[in-house]
Amino acid sequence: MTITRDQPKIGTELMRQFLPHSPFVAHTRIELARIDDGYAELTLPFHEEIVTIGEVIHGGAIVTLIDTAAMAAAWAGADVPEQLRGATVSLSVNYLAPAEGADITATAQVLRRGHRLTNVRVDVHTDGATHVATAIVTYQIG
Repeated sequence: MTITRDQPKIGTELMRQFLPHSPFVAHTRIELARIDDGYAELTLPFHEEIVTIGEVIHGGAIVTLIDTAAMAAAWAGADVPEQLRGATVSLSVNYLAPAEGADITATAQVLRRGHRLTNVRVDVHTDGATHVATAIVTYQIG
């Protein structure tokens, strides 16, 4: 995304614009369900391309959803810096149960926002409410 005079000043609006136009997000089919200051909810619809075997969703697909949700939450409510850049600095995930044949949703909540680093907790559930994974992500803005 390039910086223009119309660039949003707050990251929440930036994410609303960015996520639907990101080629990677489109490729994975991740959908933005909700975004508020320091919070994001994204869904990964079940489809055969994310399966590892049978109907079990691959751990890499789950962590992709986690990383994307953490990024969205970290930006949500943040001031947009003049130089538009960000990156995941650290990501630790615990897989709790398999996700089988169901859409999965990640809820990401900012735990602490520093000057450049933001700590985010992400929980992933199936649409049947199975808690699939939990993660702590550190994301850098600017």
